[in-house]
Amino acid sequence: MSVPGPAGPAPRVGVLFASFLAVVTGALVVSLMSAVSTVVLGVLLLGVLHAVLELRYVAGRFSGLALGLGRPFLRLVALLVVGIVAARLLGGLVGRPGNVVEIVLGYAIVAVSVPRVLGRGQWSSAWVLTGVAAVASLRWPEQHFLAVVHLHLVAVVAFVWDWSRRLPSVRSRRVFRALQVGWALVIPVLILVGAADAWIGTDTTFVRSLVGDGHGVIAGVQQTGGEGAMVGNRLLAVFAFLETMHLLTWVVFFPRHAPDAAADLEERLPWLTGARVWAIGFLAAAVFAVLLVSNYSLGVGVQDALTSPHAYVEIPLLLALLGRGPRTVAESASPHGRRVGRSEPVRDNPLAAAAAPSYGRGKQQGRR
Repeated sequence: MSVPGPAGPAPRVGVLFASFLAVVTGALVVSLMSAVSTVVLGVLLLGVLHAVLELRYVAGRFSGLALGLGRPFLRLVALLVVGIVAARLLGGLVGRPGNVVEIVLGYAIVAVSVPRVLGRGQWSSAWVLTGVAAVASLRWPEQHFLAVVHLHLVAVVAFVWDWSRRLPSVRSRRVFRALQVGWALVIPVLILVGAADAWIGTDTTFVRSLVGDGHGVIAGVQQTGGEGAMVGNRLLAVFAFLETMHLLTWVVFFPRHAPDAAADLEERLPWLTGARVWAIGFLAAAVFAVLLVSNYSLGVGVQDALTSPHAYVEIPLLLALLGRGPRTVAESASPHGRRVGRSEPVRDNPLAAAAAPSYGRGKQQGRR
């Protein structure tokens, strides 16, 4: 069943597609020309800001889900998140023991979320998959963290996919979603098989004062056993491209095309207006920029520790979207006469409706 998009102004499809293609092209060009510089400058300029804007978006988008989960559960997740931050900081000092603690806490967030966001019939399979993945992660912790980083970069596609339901036609949704698959899957595969070898560069001219020859940056994303190998350069280029698209999606796309996503959040926290969120983001980014410039390794370590939990918290949110998907029906109409999607709760998962789109509610709708 085709599910119409959430309430809100439908974007101009042609302009949207053209601008998105331009962003993908630009991100690909800079990532291939100077992958190390792209990674470093992305972290320096947009790392903290994107985390703040992502938090605001998901807090508004899933505000109904958060209310349905209840305070005891949210306190438990908050406690696990604090533990992950502490474990990440500890991992920098003691190594593997801290890493193991973080992995266990990360999977704990997923495990306790399963009965909250999925129907009863999905619990067993979700827990089995979680257990298998946890065993593999504990067996190969270095690969676990590399996988988490890369999966986090492409997880934004699920949120864009969800947003695309507001596009005015089935055809436009399919084309737009194909664009997402293109940048998140097709382009990285083409780079990995060598289609862009002639253009890949690892020059560090623009960031030499911060990272020297870039050895630390390269080693952090390759783990191929030889930083000079072409396969390593391909992995670095893929990482730079995915990171750039990830950052730009949260910093540019969602603020521009989904300003009403945080309407419910703004109603509950009227002091947390859009302007103040941007101010907080820029201020935090400036503080970390100073730290990164003075000591890049330390700055990255602290920033990574503070922002790492959201990669784990995203998983229950994605499960909520997947668990809700088959149950949505189009049976309500917006005040403007356009039909909008509404989730219909099922017996074994009363929270199914809570994951329904919250776009178009609250103050933002009144401002149009």
